[in-house]
Amino acid sequence: MKLPHFFRRFSRHGSVRPLQVDIHSHLIPGIDDGVKTTYEAIKLIRRFEKMGFKKLIITPHIMSHRYKNSSQTILEKLEFLKDAVADHEIDIALEAASEYYLDDYFLTLLKKNDILTFHGNHLLFEMSYTRAPADLTDMIFEMEQAGYQPVLAHPERYLFMHDNFGEYEAMKEYGVLFQVNINSLAGYYNKAVQKIAQKLADKGMIDFLGSDTHKARQVEMLEHFLQTPQFLKVLQNNPVKNNDLL
Repeated sequence: MKLPHFFRRFSRHGSVRPLQVDIHSHLIPGIDDGVKTTYEAIKLIRRFEKMGFKKLIITPHIMSHRYKNSSQTILEKLEFLKDAVADHEIDIALEAASEYYLDDYFLTLLKKNDILTFHGNHLLFEMSYTRAPADLTDMIFEMEQAGYQPVLAHPERYLFMHDNFGEYEAMKEYGVLFQVNINSLAGYYNKAVQKIAQKLADKGMIDFLGSDTHKARQVEMLEHFLQTPQFLKVLQNNPVKNNDLL
């Protein structure tokens, strides 16, 4: 059987598997700053299928000051999207977790054990790009004490960490896993973000990769970058766990 073009490069590198699971996207329509319509979501999900993805773990924002989603509403809307994907005969599995913003509301949800995770207990979180919460280490400890594995979304995008790479190393020592955005490595955001993403990759500090897809332009860049030698090298040099989630 002829391999899809996205897989041919990897077929020459037996120890490297192409990425088949995405753990970070905003493809549930009308729920946050991601896609707005089911039509838009279906178009993008079909493109993921053509790239060889077998599963998408969609992660809407939960942040009290902007996107007041809940576990219940996210799961309900996921079911509608799954029905639409089935109606369009797209062969891709959909799951949902959430991207939690670190604030007091998050701590309330944590205490109630009302958390949407992926891969069992993995909790995807984000914070302000310009400054860390004053009690960041305490919040990480509380996640771990509650039985969750903290996963920091797009660590390369936190500007306050750029000038002190030791902060990344310290977070690793606290037990935090890193989910780097694929398009950060491709230069989608800016050169400073790309530089830190590449440094994390060079040091083998990437645990998960995510598309962080909100719109078509990001998928277009993803389609190109997944075929580059640079991306293959990232997979070779890092303990990327995405495909463990199949």
